[in-house]
Formats: sequence, structure tokens, C-alpha cells
Amino acid sequence: MHRFYMPPEQCRAPELRLTGPEAGHARRVLRVRRGERVVVLDGAGGEFLCEVGDARRDEVRLAVVERRRHPEPASRITLLQAVPKGRIMEAIIQKATELGVARIVPLLTERVVTRLEAEEEATHKADKWQAAAREAIKQCGAPWLPQVEQPLTPWEFLARKESFELPLIASLAGGSRPAREYFNTFQATHHRRPQSLCVWIGPEGDFTAAETEAIQSGGALPITLGPLVLRVETAAIYCLAILNYEMLA
Repeated sequence: MHRFYMPPEQCRAPELRLTGPEAGHARRVLRVRRGERVVVLDGAGGEFLCEVGDARRDEVRLAVVERRRHPEPASRITLLQAVPKGRIMEAIIQKATELGVARIVPLLTERVVTRLEAEEEATHKADKWQAAAREAIKQCGAPWLPQVEQPLTPWEFLARKESFELPLIASLAGGSRPAREYFNTFQATHHRRPQSLCVWIGPEGDFTAAETEAIQSGGALPITLGPLVLRVETAAIYCLAILNYEMLA
């Protein structure tokens, strides 16, 4: 069954209307027909089973058959991801969305190859990355759309002094421990799994020593991703998969 995205404020009426690129994709690519059933996701826990009505060149009308509400996830993962070169960041965002991340903060670290010199360029990139997240929820059916923030330096994020029950950093340095050990320690102390956590993923060549020191001074615990040096995109997916597994354990 085909899935589409619409913002929550557009999903309150008994009849929904796909417009713009979503309407064009529905008509020209998917070729939806009158009477066909489709799903609309609002990215805020809403899922709407709809029946296709009129399909015009720039608008597709959908009659809502059933409305479903999904509860908020019991845990929230924030991915703090150094921006890699090319379109790799879009792929990371897609996979992170599939793995249920609640928020993605692109990081402009000292070793980042991609430089977003102008504010307009940073805003444009953030818009593209948010669009990648929207496409991902349509593909996987996730009811919650992660928030993709404007790019920040590690120092700018640390200055916010945000609090997480379990802050982690993927590290190549000695002394890093498997994520499971930190989860088990938290479980033994609090008798539950953490409800909010973040993970820092560095660029090619990892964070600089100064960045690593600042991040760990902010409370992040170093985790190992194994004995091999992973590509940035592999490290992100591998790490998020581990965190998801441990949250469910």
C-alpha cells in the first residue's frame, strides 16, 4: 500500500488533499486510481487510511477511512552526526529514521570535509536532510518523523547544556567499552532502560583530541564499535542498531 506524508495541520479534515510534489508523485509515478486505498503519515504519530477520490494534475483528494494514533516512543535517541562528504549524510538520515531516531543534529567538526560557509547553504542542506527523513518514513511506515536540526559545531551543541540519561560517543581510543556495559550499569542503578540518550559519531579520522575531551567532559561515555575502523555511514548504522537492541533488551 502506498504511503504519503502530510503535515499534522493538514490532516484534521475528513478529506485530505495531496498537493505539490506528493500529488505529482501519486499521479505520474505511482498512478493511483479512484477507490484505491493509501496511507497518509503526519510524522507526529498520526496514520490515516484513505481512499483515493478525484486525482487532478496538481491535487489528489483522499477520503479518510480510518484514523490511528501511535503513542510516543518510550525512549528518544538523538544522533549527533559529523557531516560527511557528498550525499552520504542523506543516506545516514534515511537509515537513522528507519531505526527510530527522534532527532538528528548535523555536526560541523574540525575534520569535516564538507564546509557550509553561508547560512543560506546550511539552511538549504537542513531542508534537504529533513526531506530525506520524510521520504524514509514513507518507505518504512514509521509514524514519527525525526527532527533534523540546523548544523552546529560540537562546541555550540555543548553550550546548550542539554541533559541525557545516557550520553555516548563512538570512540577509537583505548578504554572505550561496549555499549552493553553502560546499559547494564544504568539498569542496575535505575531498574529500567534509559529514556533519553544521545550518541556522537565523528567524521573520517574521528573527532580531534580537543573535541573528544570536550564531549567527554560534557558527560559522554566512550563506546567501542569493535576492532575495525568503520566508514562514517557504517558506524552510524551499526551504532544505532546496537542502541535499539539494548533499549529493547
